[in-house]
Amino acid sequence: MNEKHTHREPDGAERIKKAGRHVSQSEGLIFEKSVSGKRGIELPPLDVPAVDPAKTLGAEFVRDRVEGFPEVSEIEVIRHFTRLSTWNYAIDLGMYPLGSCTMKYNPRVNEFVARLEGLATEHPLQPDAVSQGCLRIIHDLQKCLLEVTGMDAASLEPVAGAQGELTGLLLIRAYLESKGGARKKILIPDSAHGTNPASVVIAGYEVQNIKSNERGQIDIAHFREFVTDEVAALMITNPSTLGVYEENIAEIAEILHSRGALLYMDGANMNALAGITRPGDFGVDVMHLNLHKTFSTPHGGGGPGAGPVMIKKILEPFLPVPVVAEANGRYALDFHRPQSIGRVRAYCGNFGVLLRALAYTLAYGPGIREATEDAVLNANYIRRHLEDFFDLPYNLPSMHEVVFSDARQKKHGVNTMDIAKRLIDYGFHPYTTAFPLIVPGALMIEPTESESREECDLFIDAMRSIAAEAQANPELVKTAPHSTRVGRLDEVAAARKPVLRWQPKQNLDAQKHLGPHEKTLVVPTA
Repeated sequence: MNEKHTHREPDGAERIKKAGRHVSQSEGLIFEKSVSGKRGIELPPLDVPAVDPAKTLGAEFVRDRVEGFPEVSEIEVIRHFTRLSTWNYAIDLGMYPLGSCTMKYNPRVNEFVARLEGLATEHPLQPDAVSQGCLRIIHDLQKCLLEVTGMDAASLEPVAGAQGELTGLLLIRAYLESKGGARKKILIPDSAHGTNPASVVIAGYEVQNIKSNERGQIDIAHFREFVTDEVAALMITNPSTLGVYEENIAEIAEILHSRGALLYMDGANMNALAGITRPGDFGVDVMHLNLHKTFSTPHGGGGPGAGPVMIKKILEPFLPVPVVAEANGRYALDFHRPQSIGRVRAYCGNFGVLLRALAYTLAYGPGIREATEDAVLNANYIRRHLEDFFDLPYNLPSMHEVVFSDARQKKHGVNTMDIAKRLIDYGFHPYTTAFPLIVPGALMIEPTESESREECDLFIDAMRSIAAEAQANPELVKTAPHSTRVGRLDEVAAARKPVLRWQPKQNLDAQKHLGPHEKTLVVPTA
């Protein structure tokens, strides 16, 4: 049986909840717990002759004391940070239904592998002769990713999806320049990831937007008109941010190639295709993967990531340097590539992320297809059980994620942000709100392959309950969350007026007398 709990709401009603109210205690700042003279650890008396730090290090490097450093006991430090940790939502607590670039299952054994001595402790400036194991890991991962994508060559240097996008575009530019001209434009459907246009501009191209038709697809008849001799490539996200597969992708590739243009695929959603179909087989010339989404490694907290670029043979001469080369079982970094676009990242990228991806790929092998099928199944399971409660603007089969809109709830004054905030009260991290932009009031939900049916059912129960609340008591949803330590925050102020540094309260008082440009952003004290 599901572990469902009931709790009484502000309106007096009892509803099904995944989680109870937070039990975390109120917690001040560590600085406010400071008492002069307290110590977290006591060192034993010296058993060697004392030295004068000023003479040993130089007087300019020695301080008498650290101003304002908190003086607390060991148990106070441990309890402080333990209590703070209970305020966080994490993938280890429950579903993380963020769409499009969500956290996924990250086997703990991969974390163990990434910390092994001899891998975690190697230095990137070691000579090739004593880095054979690390170079083989990079080489073997490339082979695995080429097999999964159906491409011909790769660079694992880019450390994020967006950097992979830029690298791929620079490869396209270099290739076209070698053919006589870089061309001017990159076509981007309006269902693509938001980073695509920015990467195009940084690469020196103009963006030409293509509107999706009523089915969320590229209209082939209109698309032919867009593809002129000025177009360098189409940059398509497939499956798109609508969570649907581009049905005419092979024909789109043929149209581009017939006019000398290339097809770039944003592969951030490859967790809907891996093991089932290969972009290289349906005409893609260059793509990037988000290893931190499809091939292990926790993501969602800002990194680290890896966005390797996979290419067809025609682009290989332009790959970033160095390239890992293998001959007779020995590996070496090849810097002598005269047509290379140069380095895009120091050393060989985020090696720890690459290592986790190889461990994941080798452990699962053909089972990667099953992970893909489970991700698609979970998204469609949630879709089937919620489509009677939320508006579904695009009715094509869902892939890894399903995108609803708040159209039905808007009639009661409740929008997607309200629903997301109310979801916190039910013990879930909110889904992605208001994206993609072509769906007004979007609810983008991606459960991933890692969630059980029981967890999906709890999520469905929560969403259905919120839909009922929006109809019967919209104010309850509009004022959520109700179970957290603080209520709804001012997200605009949090983004535009960040508090970056703590200062004692007396310093705050002193700053009240300063002009607006003389103040320091500080954490307000209790």
